Amino acid sequence: MANDRIHELLESFANEIRAEVQRQAMVALSGGFVGGAKHNGHTAKAPRASSRGKGAKRDPKALESLVGKLGAFIAKHPGLRIEEINKQMGTSTKELALPIRKLIAAKAIRSKGAKRSTKYYGGGKTAKKSKG
Repeated sequence: MANDRIHELLESFANEIRAEVQRQAMVALSGGFVGGAKHNGHTAKAPRASSRGKGAKRDPKALESLVGKLGAFIAKHPGLRIEEINKQMGTSTKELALPIRKLIAAKAIRSKGAKRSTKYYGGGKTAKKSKG
């Protein structure tokens, strides 16, 4: 009886250690540090766990809210790259990918550049340049 309880406690402890080692490894592989360690002057954050399962869709109201906030933010801060937008809004590129596509499709914003150098501007249509 006592040995079973001891074995159960040891196995539970080993599982907790294993989970923490895996979490630390994931953070290290993603370029961050655990425990508020500083890297390049910035405090690193542990990766956020998604509140929804893999393949699950976002709440439509939350998505529309994010689309509206992002559109207003880009209108006030034109010419920012996605990394700069994320830093100021406290979001991730993954979170903003769909809202950006929706805003571009609706011509509420426009983009200039490619890949990581893409910058976003309010008002999808560009003003025509006059010749001469």
